[in-house]
Amino acid sequence: MGSKFKFSSLSALFSVAFLGLTMPMHAAFAGSENTVSGAPIYVSDVGFATPESVEYYAGEDVYLVANINGSPFEKDDNGFISKISPDGEVVELKWLDGSAEDIDLNAPKGMQIIGNRLLIADIDRVRVFELPSGKQLEDITVEGSSFLNGVSIADQNSVYVTDMGVAPGFKSSGTDAIYQIGLDGKVSTLVKTTELNKPNGVAAHNGGVIIGTFGSGKLVFMDNKGATQSDMTLEGGRLDGLLSLEDGSIITSSWEASAVYRIASDKTVTTVVDGLESPADLGLDTKRNRVLIPLFKGNKLIIQPLK
Repeated sequence: MGSKFKFSSLSALFSVAFLGLTMPMHAAFAGSENTVSGAPIYVSDVGFATPESVEYYAGEDVYLVANINGSPFEKDDNGFISKISPDGEVVELKWLDGSAEDIDLNAPKGMQIIGNRLLIADIDRVRVFELPSGKQLEDITVEGSSFLNGVSIADQNSVYVTDMGVAPGFKSSGTDAIYQIGLDGKVSTLVKTTELNKPNGVAAHNGGVIIGTFGSGKLVFMDNKGATQSDMTLEGGRLDGLLSLEDGSIITSSWEASAVYRIASDKTVTTVVDGLESPADLGLDTKRNRVLIPLFKGNKLIIQPLK
């Protein structure tokens, strides 16, 4: 539920009774032949099943969408990863499919690509796939974890992974943590305490790390050892996705506010887009400067240009 922008309020919105969203009059829809440059693209009714995160795969210029397909807690081996083109068309709905004999994938959440590896948080382990083949490699098990969620690059050989610390019914499991996990399979605990308050999104930032908390609705700024340096509370909690941009700004999604925010380096907060149902783990199309927003409960993907 578990990593670049300039905020400005959206104005002159035209309410459209479509997808349950408020959209600009010029919004482009998946499959439209008249896609307007710079307009959002809404991808729906294509077979998504609880889409939790999106990752831009530059190697093939596609968006990877992680579908939980059922309970986010259940080891049912039916999760799948979709490939979506930048214009919102389905390239392959079930590119990686847990129901296939050669794939194990229960409830995929946060994803990150490092080199020719795709890493996916899946309950209590990180799944590793080779790119571009999609061949599954050996899992990285995270002992003592219960709900691995956000994944973000830590350095060229490792990722940060959050454990939201929840059990079925989203009750506390007491396992709230941030891990640093290497491509070599080594798991290091950056910090583990229930005081993290359901850490969800995570991103390396200014030499340290940021987390967005689903419990408190705070952005927490830490050093690279896990020591808290500062925090800030946003209007609307239940924070999920988190991106750190090259200009020093941060993007995060809030379930409570039904919005995606951008926080400038001076901590000024503006709204990228609102009126969203359950905006989850965000992706970033670095080629086109777009934020990729999966709607967890809505089974939709919004491709939102950044200004």
